[in-house]
Amino acid sequence: MRSAQAYIHPEAKLGKNVTVEPFAYISKDVVIGDGTWVGPHAIVMDGARIGANCKIFPGAVVSAIPQDLKFKGEETVAVIGDNTTLRECVTVNRGTFSRGRTVVGSNCLLMAYAHIAHDCILGNYIIIGNATQLAGEVEIDDFAILSGGCLIHQFERIGAHVMVQGGSKVNKDVPPYALAGRDPLSFVGVNVIGLRRRNFDADKINEIQQIYRILYSKGLNISQATNEIETTMPLTPERDQILNFIKKSERGVIRIVNQKNAGKEK
Repeated sequence: MRSAQAYIHPEAKLGKNVTVEPFAYISKDVVIGDGTWVGPHAIVMDGARIGANCKIFPGAVVSAIPQDLKFKGEETVAVIGDNTTLRECVTVNRGTFSRGRTVVGSNCLLMAYAHIAHDCILGNYIIIGNATQLAGEVEIDDFAILSGGCLIHQFERIGAHVMVQGGSKVNKDVPPYALAGRDPLSFVGVNVIGLRRRNFDADKINEIQQIYRILYSKGLNISQATNEIETTMPLTPERDQILNFIKKSERGVIRIVNQKNAGKEK
């Protein structure tokens, strides 16, 4: 169904059974997959590439130009994967020359007022809480959950199966499987509940916990800890995922912060 009260550019490419509600706006250089619903007053701008069976709620804006003064009008895109929901007033900006695209994967939920800035790359099955704001070129891996009101600094990386406490200011990378919270942001444990929900067995969870005991509980620096993990822990995909994430971190990973001394840190 395509309402006569909506604006759909004649060159926009809409798949089968796409619903466009009254007062929605669909621009020229737009592709929308089969079965997607575009709610009233949603705006889909040039460069949007939206998958199948998505839901774009009222007031959402997909593929507006970046809020980046370096942007010079280059042709870029914003990609939304299949089965992803953008709730009310979500904004997903398109990319810049840096990466050329902003990507939100499949089966994601972006809650109301979330902002995804230029050149962010989000994986699949990600939940972004209400009013959480991502600056440019943030990367988030599969199954991560960012609770409401988080502020994510540009260039940060958040690993797979992570959960970040609501209201957090994220200015360091958050490694896979971690729970992150407190202020300043700190490692507070392994996301055990999330892993159980995704069918990780007890032995695998224990392995991940042991890796983080070495990293955070033995008084080692990052180089010492990663070396001990490599030499003492069996080679598994989860071990290598954590190690590779830490080794590739350019901004450094979160640590455990002593709350008694947090205010004294320089």
